[in-house]
Formats: sequence, structure tokens, C-alpha cells
Amino acid sequence: MIERAWKPNVTVAALVLRDGRFLLVEEETEDGVRLNQPAGHLERGETLQEAVIRECREESGYDFCPQYLVGVYLRPRPAGKVTYLRFAFAGEIVGYDPARPLDKGIIAARWITPEALRAAPEKLRSSMVQDCALDYLAGRRVPLTLLR
Repeated sequence: MIERAWKPNVTVAALVLRDGRFLLVEEETEDGVRLNQPAGHLERGETLQEAVIRECREESGYDFCPQYLVGVYLRPRPAGKVTYLRFAFAGEIVGYDPARPLDKGIIAARWITPEALRAAPEKLRSSMVQDCALDYLAGRRVPLTLLR
């Protein structure tokens, strides 16, 4: 039997802090309702920046302008064969369409304090949600010119 080559699932995430609160999405998952940054998979033909702009719009209704790369995170999914390679971008909101339908499974966009994130890790989609937020709060920023 020929074994298929392993490859991680490439994802992007948008980190926005406004008025002391992070933009998150409340979403239905196979583990129940969880919180995540607006995030999703890189699609064929997209740049990482295009993907994070699209995912933020589709999941939250907010238009995101990425300004920095916060970090790159590699996490295997517990008890599964999937590994995620996440590129987390910090940026700002430059528009909002409250009438925009959100992706299937997304309940709503929420603005959550860093303290609330720390207090309820069981409500997060994965540990990467808190890791990205903590790295952002620690001032981790890499210029987008790093990405080619």
C-alpha cells in the first residue's frame, strides 16, 4: 500500500483588539459552541493576506486590514490525524456590513476581553486562540514584507 504524503492544513486567523476587546466568533463545532478568532483555510490561488481578509469578512461581517504577522502556530488536533499550520495576523477593522450573512456554523461575532479569554479556556476552539491573543498582547509583530 502506498502511503499518502502528510501535509498540514494551512489556516489564517485575524487578531483585532478594539476598546480592550478581541474580535472573536462564536461557532458551532463538533465539540459544541466555541469561540475562535475569525479564521479559516487558505484556498488555492490566494495569498495568506487575501485569505485572512476573506475569512474575517465571511465569519464576522467585518472588513479586516492585516498590518502584521503575529505568529505561525503548528498544532495537531487531539485524537485526530489533522495538523493545523496557522498564520495569525494583527490588523484593524476598516468596515462592517451588519446585513452580511455569516458562514454556516457561525452564530455571531463577539467582542471579548483578554481576561475573559484567560478565564474560560474550555470555551475556546483550540489552545491557539489564547496563544495568538497572548502573543499579540506581548507585542509580537513581524512586518508583512516577511511573506512572499
